[in-house]
Amino acid sequence: MPVTGDTFPTHMICILIGNLGASVTEVVSDAVVTEFSRTQRTGVLQSYAFIGLAAGALLGNLSGGYVLLRTQEPKIMFTAFSVLLGLQLALSIGTKETLPSSHGNSRSLLVKSSLWANLRKQFSNLMTAVREERIFYPLAWIMTSFAVVPVLSGTMFCFQTQHLKLDSSIIGLSKVMGQVMVVSLTVLYNRYLKRIPLRRLVCGVQIMYAFAVLSELILVKQVNLMLGIPNEVYVLCFSALAEAIAQFKVLPFSILLSSLCPPGCEGSLFAFFTSGLVFSAILSGVFGVGLSALIGLSSGGYSSLPLGILLQSLAALLPLAWLSFVPENWTADGKIVKQR
Repeated sequence: MPVTGDTFPTHMICILIGNLGASVTEVVSDAVVTEFSRTQRTGVLQSYAFIGLAAGALLGNLSGGYVLLRTQEPKIMFTAFSVLLGLQLALSIGTKETLPSSHGNSRSLLVKSSLWANLRKQFSNLMTAVREERIFYPLAWIMTSFAVVPVLSGTMFCFQTQHLKLDSSIIGLSKVMGQVMVVSLTVLYNRYLKRIPLRRLVCGVQIMYAFAVLSELILVKQVNLMLGIPNEVYVLCFSALAEAIAQFKVLPFSILLSSLCPPGCEGSLFAFFTSGLVFSAILSGVFGVGLSALIGLSSGGYSSLPLGILLQSLAALLPLAWLSFVPENWTADGKIVKQR
């Protein structure tokens, strides 16, 4: 299929189908992890799943980038991707499903009902769960904490490639470093940070995120060159820091929701949770476009980029104003949830 303007809709349909399948798989895996986590210590399985996700992204970015640089043939990379998916499908089909809930009768009764009855029951269970204050308020906080921060990642990418003339492979490797940071933060959380009360932990993570966003000013103002740090080294080590912290911020809330989720509602609640995060990311992107237009950012000039980064960093501090939505005394070592 040639890469032309006429085939663009076909490419988009293929990408949408691929993302649809990946989304279904992600929701099911979250639900399965949540069900099994009820028989384990709080947060252990979620941490392992988070590490596996980051490690897979790390290996995928490294191997995909290496193959693309060596062969310059995207078809080879997509073929390898399809083979790996085929192996995963074969393993999934050949694995016997033994969920903790499979021994009860509620699941079998649900399956025997009509599809419409199942959907109504799941939607009713989801609304009942979301209306609970101990679930609603943390969900509202994590979603709004992403939505209110305008994203300027596209502008930064253009600045790095067009203005600083950095090679795209450096930026790709910075994403790999970001996944290394996510793995490191998850291990650190699993060993030490999970003992910290959730509100205090989230407050610290949000402040770190604001400072990580602000650190982009060092690159834009070329302060790193004054300190003897080349642009390539700085981008490689620090460019993905804010993105890694934002990705890690989801982990404590995933563990919280899994401990509060009513039995039988795991898939619905985590589908709603994931959809909310995606919608928040869309709003964040829209606000980023609006901010760029407001301060006059364009591919021809980046003189107002420092102002945009400063406003983005200040916006990252806004969610601290409604931090009371987050449970104060809950930790991943226990299930102490203080009602708001």
